This record gives sequence, structure tokens and C-alpha cells, in this order.
Amino acid sequence: MKIGIIGAMSVEVEALKNCMTDAKKRVCGHLEVFEGKIYGTDCAVVQCGVGKVNAGVCAEILIIKYNVTHIINSGVGGGLQKGLNVMDIVVSTDAVQYDVDATGFGYALCEIPGMGTVSYKADESLVQLAEAVYADGLKNGEVSHRIVAGRIGTADIFVNSREKKAEITALCGAACCEMEGAAIAQICTLNKIPFVIIRCISDLAEDTDQVYEEAAAAKESIYLTENLVKRMGK
Repeated sequence: MKIGIIGAMSVEVEALKNCMTDAKKRVCGHLEVFEGKIYGTDCAVVQCGVGKVNAGVCAEILIIKYNVTHIINSGVGGGLQKGLNVMDIVVSTDAVQYDVDATGFGYALCEIPGMGTVSYKADESLVQLAEAVYADGLKNGEVSHRIVAGRIGTADIFVNSREKKAEITALCGAACCEMEGAAIAQICTLNKIPFVIIRCISDLAEDTDQVYEEAAAAKESIYLTENLVKRMGK
């Protein structure tokens, strides 16, 4: 087993790189790939950059060049689902690129031509394991928020209005929105690589003066990612 861990921003991956043992940095194109062990399990940790193209390129490189067998995409997102609060966790059931519109060719909204699906399903065993890991953290008092399994909505759009939030929710029923997950999910699906997306809610995607807890939310996502890796390696 070798787990690829992808985050868009430095704050989403730095602590993971720091907890690696036997870490070595390798450069592939514009990416710095840190290979080593987390709790004894082989991992490759990468900051991919923001957006779908950066995320997709990164996932393909990890699979083809670094031979990862599983991918975890860890980071922060905007809460869409009613009842979600800042610092809650969403673990992906599936992921959708909600900015795709090829309906003029007869495809469904969000469906990329040739893919044969609107959404990309996460690995069910990884989703269940992530939920169990976080539940253990709650029991042990290590975390204090809640986790829900739901759809990840991805687009090259930063959502910060109630109108756009309502539009996305009506379009695809996503629990949270962000800018990388479904691109990684698409690449993993094409390559038959099990994946899961973890998003801690940093804001409620509503307006420009909203609370934006990027650093704290990234830390919460890293907690779950780190402990999920630990459990996967057992």
C-alpha cells in the first residue's frame, strides 16, 4: 500500500509533511512530492495548487509516476448542506463538477462527455473508515465537531454568495463546495484507484464578510487524514 495525499494549499499539507519519517523530496515538473512514512505506511504528500487542472494533474502524476494505490484529498470547503456548521467535517460519498454544462450535446448537467456518469463515487470502505476514525476521536475528546457523509461539489469558483450557494444546492445536492475534489475523483475513477475526499468546513459560502476559519479547518482535516492513514496501515 502507498497512499497519495493531496492538498491544494500549504496549510492543508504542511503538518502532514512534518510528521513523515524517512521523508525525501522529489520534484516532478512543478510539483514537490514528499515521500516517506506516516505511522509506518508509505505515503506521498503533495501540495497541488488551487483548481481542477492543478488537482487532476497532481493525481495523475501520483498514480503513474509514484505508484500510489489509494488517494486521500484533504482540505477545507464551504458548507452548503443545511445544518452544517463551521468546523464540521464532510467525507465524500461522491463528487460532482458542477460547473460542467454539455447539455447542448444531450448530456446531463455536470456530466463530462465520454465519462458516462455525472458523479464519481468514493471508495465506500474508506468513507466508513473515515467516519469510524472521527467517531473514535469524538469519544476520546480529541475532536468536538461532527462528521457527515455527503456529496462534494467542485468547480473553478470560490463561492461567497447565498444566491450561488442556493443554485449549487439545487443543481447537484452537494453538502459542500470546493475547487479540487471532483477532478481528483475523476482521475482516480479513470485509473481504478480508491479515493476519499475529506473537507472541514471553513465557512458557509454565503458572503464576503463571512467567518473564514482556514487554518483551524485545515488542522481538523489533517487530524482525520493522519488518523485515517494510521488505521489504513493496520
